[in-house]
Amino acid sequence: MDIRPITDSYAVSPQIAPEDMAAIKAAGYVAIINNRPDAEIPPEWQADAMEAAAKEAGLAFTVNPVTHAGLNMDMVETQIAALKSAGGPVLAYCASGTRSSIVWSLGMAKEMSVEEIMTATGNAGYDLSGLAPQITAIAGS
Repeated sequence: MDIRPITDSYAVSPQIAPEDMAAIKAAGYVAIINNRPDAEIPPEWQADAMEAAAKEAGLAFTVNPVTHAGLNMDMVETQIAALKSAGGPVLAYCASGTRSSIVWSLGMAKEMSVEEIMTATGNAGYDLSGLAPQITAIAGS
């Protein structure tokens, strides 16, 4: 596992496995958001298997598959709603953590400055500077 904190309440990771759930729970996370579409992965990592493992470990689980081509504001709203309703730290995952970082960044556009968002994601190893115009546009809408 490669958990990368973005904030105290939100972290991202590349693909996790069902057997990682107990360690995720032990690390203090209360919920997981799956941003990886089932079409990208083998059955043992697909949403149903991951959700069952998460629930067995006592973790809430949200399925919010994100694709770069299909990213939309409904996905952003789902991500932020899951984060805000979790009641504790959330771990979101996808193939590399980038999509989980992007969808969070867009969702924080009205709550944090572009600089704060870029710093938070940059400190976790994700350069999302190309996303700054979209974040600025969302913040102004």
